[in-house]
Amino acid sequence: MQARSRSSLYSLSDEELMEQFQSGKTEAFELLVYRYKDRLHNFLYRYTRSREDSEDLAQETFLRVHRSKDSYRRIAKFSTWMYTIALNLAKSLYNKKQRFQKISMHEDPEDSESRKMVFENGELPQDEVFDQRESVRYLEKSLKELSPEFRDVIVLRDIQKLSYEEIAEITDTAMGTVKSRINRGRIQLKEILEGYFDNLPQTS
Repeated sequence: MQARSRSSLYSLSDEELMEQFQSGKTEAFELLVYRYKDRLHNFLYRYTRSREDSEDLAQETFLRVHRSKDSYRRIAKFSTWMYTIALNLAKSLYNKKQRFQKISMHEDPEDSESRKMVFENGELPQDEVFDQRESVRYLEKSLKELSPEFRDVIVLRDIQKLSYEEIAEITDTAMGTVKSRINRGRIQLKEILEGYFDNLPQTS
């Protein structure tokens, strides 16, 4: 009977699962955890750069979802609501530990004003001096120089692939401001990274 009940939940949306959970079905919450645990852990790891921290934050996020289930209203997407909780927790930890994430920059096809991260030679340097690990290290150093509002929207957009609408809701920011911050953040990252590249030792 329990297996049949659980099976019937798989076809439900996230929002419907939350309603089932609010009505007392713990299996619905377990299914939400199953659906999001990997994506949430990945997001938090990118933000903290610490497996231990990301695991702790993911557990805390789900715990708060569980505790605050009655405050959820279907007018918001479940994912937006959950990521808001996770982002607030990650930002609190970030303020204490000042750790940064690796991020991949790209042109955004949904935004006609999006600016692509383009370097003079078309790609990050890939030689014996500047290997992949060095690329990540310089990228993390450059993120350290960005303000939190730029970092937040870039992570949500470029790593989590959230829509502008979701990011605006999560960050409680106007849509135009979200797009502006993403573009301005990308421009600043490009300038900072190019400064690092220009100072790399030259090979003979």
